[in-house]
Amino acid sequence: MKFRISVSDEKQSLVEKFLAEHGIEIGEDAEYVISESSGYASFLAARGKDREAVRISADEVVFIESFGKDIEIHTLKDTYYSQDRIYQLETKLDPKEFLRISKSVIISRKHVKKIRPALSMKYVLTMTDGTLVDVTRSYYSEFRRFFDF
Repeated sequence: MKFRISVSDEKQSLVEKFLAEHGIEIGEDAEYVISESSGYASFLAARGKDREAVRISADEVVFIESFGKDIEIHTLKDTYYSQDRIYQLETKLDPKEFLRISKSVIISRKHVKKIRPALSMKYVLTMTDGTLVDVTRSYYSEFRRFFDF
């Protein structure tokens, strides 16, 4: 059986050596991939409108919005509710894919459809579900770094 390796450069030689010692063949044309875990959540625990517990794939999340203690997780299909605080969800999500843009909103990079500048160092984002969300001044510089402009 042949495996392809998808790990950080620092760990590449260590993993290759370990696998070779155990008789495992490595190649780019392999059917199977061994990858390094990012340490970030790939699913979020939430509740649907019927209060039933669900697991939401992080890939499905368009944005997360906080209304005091009430947290809404918006996907293209539905809105779910979390008992976590927004700062807790922020630490669970991959910072390469998710960004906090205000005290009450976290967005998914891949679900940003349009970025429109607004007055006073702000942006208005159109998400893939059509929702408009604001990047506030406090998060302006971080937002510009995140999107490389």
